[in-house]
Amino acid sequence: MKQDVNQTTSAIFLENLQLTLGEDASRVHVLKGIDLEIQKGTSAGIVGPSGSGKSTLLMVIAGLERVDDGRIVINGTDITRLNEDKLAAFRGKHVGIVFQSFHLIPNMTAIENVAVPLELSGDPNAMQKAEAELKAVGLGHRLNHYPGQLSGGEQQRVALARALAPEPTVLIADEPTGNLDGETGVQVANLLFERQRDKGLTLVLVTHDVGLAKQCDRTIPVRSGVIEDKNA
Repeated sequence: MKQDVNQTTSAIFLENLQLTLGEDASRVHVLKGIDLEIQKGTSAGIVGPSGSGKSTLLMVIAGLERVDDGRIVINGTDITRLNEDKLAAFRGKHVGIVFQSFHLIPNMTAIENVAVPLELSGDPNAMQKAEAELKAVGLGHRLNHYPGQLSGGEQQRVALARALAPEPTVLIADEPTGNLDGETGVQVANLLFERQRDKGLTLVLVTHDVGLAKQCDRTIPVRSGVIEDKNA
């Protein structure tokens, strides 16, 4: 029986998520009946050992991986019922994503990288908004630099600005400090939470960094495709 979703307070609602990947002998049951609710404007850190299913869970929430069964409701919309075109449009409007490896376009400047999702959505003020977002992450002096001219920390700041520029309601971050040294990682993490609070976003991140996870409002431990602590 489907549970009711409180659309006033719930940003992310997951019900009985099931996902199997691979074929025949290599088939792996990755997610095994995941139930989870995350409230609007809060931050949640998904933690667990390698191979536990935490990054897959994040990709499912982001709409980048389809589940075999279950329900995923983001801000009142059941994304499991959307076709690929509608899902892509929904994700572009509502979900910002930051990856461990930045995923910047190498032959585009910082401001051009940030403007890409805005231009794809037809925003006539794409460049102005991209500039404002880069200034907000401390890169107003690096607008016209290419990724290869930026440090790892600066590249991740560009990636964060790109994720935030379309004004999403949910921010997804997969190991956002994983490719950075300790000090730079702390700086990027602090900026991540600062921008989340400033914009009132719901933040869900996957991390191996215990310190980063503790900065979240709650920690969600995942092991072998299930949430270990149902009260998390």
